[in-house]
Amino acid sequence: MLNISRRVRRWLPITAVLLAAPSLLFAWGTWGHQRINRAAVLALPPGLRTLFYNHIDFMVEESVVPDLRKYTLNDRAEYPRHFIDLEDYGSAPVSELPQTSTAAYAKYEPAFLDKSGRLPWHIQDMMGKLTQAMKNGRKDDILFIAADLGHYLGDAVQPLHTSANHDGQLTGQRGIHAFFESQLVEQFGHTYNFRVAAPRVIDPVSETWRIIAQSHAAADTLLSIERQLAATTPPASIYALDAQGQVKKNVFNSQIHALPYATSYHQALRHMVERQLRVAVQASANYWYTAWVNAGKPDLAKLDTDYTTRSNEQNLKEELKQLEKGKLVDFSSYPEF
Repeated sequence: MLNISRRVRRWLPITAVLLAAPSLLFAWGTWGHQRINRAAVLALPPGLRTLFYNHIDFMVEESVVPDLRKYTLNDRAEYPRHFIDLEDYGSAPVSELPQTSTAAYAKYEPAFLDKSGRLPWHIQDMMGKLTQAMKNGRKDDILFIAADLGHYLGDAVQPLHTSANHDGQLTGQRGIHAFFESQLVEQFGHTYNFRVAAPRVIDPVSETWRIIAQSHAAADTLLSIERQLAATTPPASIYALDAQGQVKKNVFNSQIHALPYATSYHQALRHMVERQLRVAVQASANYWYTAWVNAGKPDLAKLDTDYTTRSNEQNLKEELKQLEKGKLVDFSSYPEF
């Protein structure tokens, strides 16, 4: 198994390729995913936090690697892990869908799952792998799987990742996916409170479906609010325009909404974006903590040297002090908007 420093170096050239690629949609974008994982690490109890904080830079950077596999490496197995189009599974409540990954893989053909999404069941699979990695005391496995799991939980709380109308294409709202999850987050995320409760032990199966159901219920809300706002806004005021009067686009070819329009939409959502990000932070901390408890609460701090832990003590104290005010330390993320 590669050590963490080698693994990070391995992904640097891939990241460079990603940043040059057009028309990509990431749940919460780089900015959001990275802050979900960072805040979740800080929410952990000391017995678990030490290892994760010693490698917090890796936890932050790895948070976007599932999207690198999906788009940059074109890993076809990766695509369905990021969403579930609940409409494809019928009109029954989620409680009537196969709850476990074992049941889902027995009921549905692989081609159907690849088309309509595997997200809730993949989260369960990752939890099993994380628990086993903690039992085995394999540091690289623990950090790699946990960071990826934080990404998929972030996807699960993005409402449009639970709907077939994932980019508003069925309601004449193309572009709302990136608008909701990236532009709003980048422009207003600095005002959000990232402090959450201490993690608790959860039932991964029922909790995953609770999150999916809550997210799906919010999808229609965010779509309808934007439709109403667009209907009462002059078309020329919806998008940011360049000197030639053309709609500005970001590096991924997504249309950029005008700041006044984005501000109005953000306010009309009544903190929905911030709430969903906080749900993702809490979920990541809860799932990591549950895996650790189910593994027997192994002493993971011993996987690092005392020197490594001591070297990070002062920075940890400063970050926890910031988090008392709901804030994260300032660090740079690639700007998508």
